[in-house]
Amino acid sequence: MGDRAGNIARAIEALNARGVHVTRQSSLYETEPVDVRGSGWFLNGVVEAQTEMMPRQLMNVLLAIERSLGRRRREIVEGPKEPRTIDLDILFFGSTAMHAPGIEIPHPRIAERRFVLVPFAEIAPQAEHPVLKRTVAELLAATPDRSKVRVWRAAEGD
Repeated sequence: MGDRAGNIARAIEALNARGVHVTRQSSLYETEPVDVRGSGWFLNGVVEAQTEMMPRQLMNVLLAIERSLGRRRREIVEGPKEPRTIDLDILFFGSTAMHAPGIEIPHPRIAERRFVLVPFAEIAPQAEHPVLKRTVAELLAATPDRSKVRVWRAAEGD
């Protein structure tokens, strides 16, 4: 939706401006839609960052950045999701495991999503899932998801 690469770049700038210091960034990947209706391919990437914030504070910052980039969250319902301008998630937060309203760490469906695991494995293949006790590389090798994920080239669009 819109300027996909520009939205990601603006989100990363906003992270840095709000006390979330990006230390590594994956390539951008064009990814086949999974569980999203009426959409073209998505652009996804993963960043590693350092912050003094606690998980709930970080989630609030991510939600504020999404809103600033035009994201309007709707009540989650069963079935396919709607396309969105930007979607920022906390995948891991060190070794923290947390399940509370509005926040779940590690991300609950990470092991089922190539569009997350491929860019994550690019920058941190040995990062260990704090609950499953498997590395990102191991999760990627074992995922049942066979959706297409390919490195995005700026000349292809956006």
